[in-house]
Amino acid sequence: MNDTWDLSVLYTGFDDPAYAADLAALDAAIADFRQLAANAASMPAAALVRAFIGIYERMAVYEGKLSIYANLRFSGNTSDAEAVSMAGRLMDKLSATAADDAVLRAAIAGAEGLDDVIRDPAMSEYRYMLESIRDDARYLLSDKEENVLARMNISGAAAWSDLQSSLTSSVTADYNGEKITLSAVRNLAYDADPAVRRAAYDAELACYEPIKEAVAFALNSIKLQVINECALRGYESPLDQALKSARMKRTTLDALLGAMQEYLPCFWKYLRAKAKYLGYEGGLPWWELFAPIGKNDKKFTTADARDYLLNIFKGFDGQLHDMVKTAFNEGWIDFFPRAGKVGGAFDCGVPAVKQSRVLTNFDGSFSDVVTLAHELGHAFHDQQVFSHSPVTQDYSMPVAETASTFNEVLVVSTAIKETDDSDRETRLALIESQLSDAAQIICDIYSRYLFETSVFENRSQEFMNAERLCGLMTEAQKAAYGDGLDESTLHPYMWLCKSHYYSGELSFYNFPYAFGGLFARGLYAKYEKEGSAFVPVYKKMLNATSVTDVEDCARIAGIDLGDKAFWEAGLQSLADEIDEFCKLVEA
Repeated sequence: MNDTWDLSVLYTGFDDPAYAADLAALDAAIADFRQLAANAASMPAAALVRAFIGIYERMAVYEGKLSIYANLRFSGNTSDAEAVSMAGRLMDKLSATAADDAVLRAAIAGAEGLDDVIRDPAMSEYRYMLESIRDDARYLLSDKEENVLARMNISGAAAWSDLQSSLTSSVTADYNGEKITLSAVRNLAYDADPAVRRAAYDAELACYEPIKEAVAFALNSIKLQVINECALRGYESPLDQALKSARMKRTTLDALLGAMQEYLPCFWKYLRAKAKYLGYEGGLPWWELFAPIGKNDKKFTTADARDYLLNIFKGFDGQLHDMVKTAFNEGWIDFFPRAGKVGGAFDCGVPAVKQSRVLTNFDGSFSDVVTLAHELGHAFHDQQVFSHSPVTQDYSMPVAETASTFNEVLVVSTAIKETDDSDRETRLALIESQLSDAAQIICDIYSRYLFETSVFENRSQEFMNAERLCGLMTEAQKAAYGDGLDESTLHPYMWLCKSHYYSGELSFYNFPYAFGGLFARGLYAKYEKEGSAFVPVYKKMLNATSVTDVEDCARIAGIDLGDKAFWEAGLQSLADEIDEFCKLVEA
């Protein structure tokens, strides 16, 4: 089992003849795409749609392989100049097709007879995509304007995003007389020694000082670009754009946020109980958020993590078990932190080979094992949509966190069930790990939502320097964490280290985590009730995530997302765990 991922299934390097061949094939597909745009106005609807899909699929296949390889190379080593150069080159090629894409989508949306094409059984795989093209046409600009925006984005939001990634992956923290990466110092928040956790917190905050203003410029620039583009396109707000991109109704978001607000005091109760267990009066200091509790201090090797997860997943679904086994044994995962490697964790589907690649910063804790389960849940979701056409495999933000969080709940709930009630310390540790993650998707995600909302509200009127952004972040944390945290020890730089804020195309990448977490708990409750009969429904629902709206997708599992009671049920299950946690702490 390798420590780093194997990218040779795509290419052996940028000098691989296959890379040059695919680059040439992409150029040919782009040329055909442009020619189709030139002829679109004179073509019948059926011929136009079929030609568009055929060329679009070719572009998606080659661009996917080429870009994924470049971006994975960059994620593993942000100083990889070849990867940066090639990623930029590919972005330039694709941005040059923006005008043609706008022409074709407008032509398809306005084509006489489009409804007949959509109803054609032979086009059923593409029905949702075509309906979306028709519905989204009102937000398209002229072909020239689309071209200008796409080209300007290369040196605009995309460049600012790369700057944030580069600065946060290369900055070092001074910890105990040595310089360590940001990922490494953040991982120390899980250390068993409270002195280490506190020192790591101080070192982390200090390391942001030399880069904070540069990253503040990046955030301000990206958000202003989003505001201006939303106004040009006719969206009511960046949130309106995010919801439409998410294929999610505002009623669903309101029901979700309303339920979260109602249950916030339960999580404050949990945080105060954890503080009491650790010997603090009042709220919990920030550096203790991930402090291990109980005796679940086992360190896992990557082989241990593999065997642990396989043992759990084999009881749920054979396909999931076999995929995870392959992922560990055949180089799908880049495990450990190192200089230049981006922080955090992610999954990247690789449709060309029907595999995924997973990046983590593994340190051996149980939390790291759960993180692996989470990212491998994304990979399992990838497997469910790989059966679709290359142009109908993308699913929206909210459902993107469903399979990943379901895996988390499955792993931790199984571990809790297998723990003897008399073993209070182990049970306490497992319940706390689940509540710690839940507090992140409820309290922390809510604080991120509040922060991003305030950034968008203020950016049109002012440039927010690092100090101002830190102030907005601490206010958001106070509202979300209440008296659960010690207000004198918050984390004012959470805006700087989280990459989710730094996208010109994907705003409000926060509420999907809360959606995914609570939606997954609702699905897990159905699994507990229905047993193995639930699994095919679950996989059918995952398969539908890329070809239907969020609400219609949930209906496959018999769920009404606009009903606040559904979200409250998931939160109540967490509230019950909080009550048990508090009793164990008292004991």
